[in-house]
Formats: sequence, C-alpha cells, structure tokens
Amino acid sequence: MRLSRAARITLGSISALVLVFIYLPLAVVLINSFNSSQNMTWPPPSFTLNWWVKAGESDAMFKAVGVSATVALASTAIALVLGTLIALALSRYKFFGREAVSLLIILPIVLPGIVTGIALNNGFRTILGINLTMATVIIAHATFCVVTVYNNVMARLSRLSPNLEDASADLGAGVWTTFRLVTFPQLRSALIAGALLAFALSFDEIIVTTFTAGAGVETLPI
Repeated sequence: MRLSRAARITLGSISALVLVFIYLPLAVVLINSFNSSQNMTWPPPSFTLNWWVKAGESDAMFKAVGVSATVALASTAIALVLGTLIALALSRYKFFGREAVSLLIILPIVLPGIVTGIALNNGFRTILGINLTMATVIIAHATFCVVTVYNNVMARLSRLSPNLEDASADLGAGVWTTFRLVTFPQLRSALIAGALLAFALSFDEIIVTTFTAGAGVETLPI
C-alpha cells in the first residue's frame, strides 16, 4: 500500500511529536545533571561536572546498581522458565479453567503497581509469615516479569506450525530432543525479546519494590 505525500507528512509529524513528548523530559533531566545550581534553576546559570563526580564516588549508588542487577537477572531467569512453560501448556492443551489461568498470569501487570505491592506485602508478611528480604523482591518482580515472556512466547507459538514437531516425533525424537532442536530455535527470538523487557521492567520498578523489600535492600530506583 502506498501512502500519499500528505499522509506521509501527517504520519511523520505525529511520530515526531510523540518522540519529542517522550524524550524531551529526559533531555531536560540530562541537561540538569550538569546544572551548577543546587536548586536546579532553569535555565542553568552555568554547567559543571561536580554532580557526576559525586555520583561516581558514591558507594551506595554502585551497591544499589548491583542489587538492582541481581534482582533483575534472577526475576528474568524465573520468568523465562515459568513464562515459557505456561505458554506451552496453554497453547497446546485445552482444560477446564484455561482462560482463568491465562487471566491470572496477565493480572499482575494490568493492576496498578501499588495494588500488586500491597497484596504481595500482605501475602508475605501476614499470610505466609515471611520476613521481607531480597528473595521477596525477586519473587515479586517475577510475578509481573512472567507476563512479558508469556505474551511473547504465546504470540510466537500462535504462528508456528506443528508439522515440524510432528515430523520430529515421527522420526523417533523424544519430547526434550524435539524441544531442543525444533521448538526452542523457533522461540529463541521471542525469548530474547521477553527477557529484555522483563529485565528492563524489573530494573526500573519502584512501587512493588518499596512494599516487598526488607531493611537494607535498596535498589537503584529506591
């Protein structure tokens, strides 16, 4: 389909406005990081690298980055395993409550973060009697990271033909051999995309982390 010149100009203008709306605040924050004024007056009276030097000397910041990376990697690994298994189960088999399970998987990312955070806090401390630690943060992050992997894998599975797996089974390959040599290579790009989204969501999460992190557990957003 070919678009007219007016349509291309209109779409290009709208796209440019959306990009400006998204990235202009980030540009302001970046410029303010060189602002010599402690009150962050705008426009900056002069520029300095002092704040960047102080950030580079902050042991607490680097420790927080390490905690955030650890939590994000762990929750992403859990999400990859659970999200893939759930997607395979719901796409290949029909059973009672299948739609309800699908809804429960997607629910954590649909609900506001404060609702998820309070629910998990209450579940850990009141119902299970577990003290809040880094492990509770990882479990909490995994609950919504699973959704990104699940959605990507489900979308890919819906476009895959079962003929290759059937042919593999007909040639004598077992379930795990078929998954390793046939199914997994076709899911690889979807898994990578899901993992990247899960890592980014976990690394940037603050509301759920606030309700599920124990004393001394500080991620970079906090």
